[in-house]
Amino acid sequence: MLLLRVELPNVPGSLGRLASAIGAAGGDIESIEIVEKRVDGTDVDDVLLDMVEGTMPDSVVSACNAVDGVKVLWISRYLAGGNLFPDLEVVESLTADPKIALDRVVEALPVAFRCEWAARVAVTENGFEIERASEGAPTSIDLKPDSGLARQTIGDDLVAIAPLGQARVVAIGRRGGPEFLDSELARLGHLVGLAASIARAT
Repeated sequence: MLLLRVELPNVPGSLGRLASAIGAAGGDIESIEIVEKRVDGTDVDDVLLDMVEGTMPDSVVSACNAVDGVKVLWISRYLAGGNLFPDLEVVESLTADPKIALDRVVEALPVAFRCEWAARVAVTENGFEIERASEGAPTSIDLKPDSGLARQTIGDDLVAIAPLGQARVVAIGRRGGPEFLDSELARLGHLVGLAASIARAT
């Protein structure tokens, strides 16, 4: 599976032309999700696709970039279960057992945001202490002080951070890209805040 992030005009027919180009280049679309709607009249979409055997990802990128107004922002392998993971499924996993909602959100975020890792981090007098981390998370996390939603860089990882309260944050990381969009930062804040509310209610 490949995950393709594209920018395209928000006009009738754009998605159809993109899908035709992907199909002609040997890609088979499994699902499409709008990641961000921009004020300039463009959308950013994540496209999950499979490739015909022997077809190279570069051919799909070239075919997409040849469509008027379309720009490929990112393409990478996608191994997380072969489908996109909507926020509703994250919420369902949090409410299934509210007592462990703060652990569940850390487990669910890497799939929901198509990133490599997530971690719940406590801010202490001695630095940052990882309380809970998904597979693939770094063994230590050194964040810059920030009181709200933020983007940072740790080594090769692009990181998005949401406050959890009580001197804790949740961080998610992507190795090499793509950058976290404003809409993704807002979604992260919403899901982390929801997890905190569910946990407090128990």
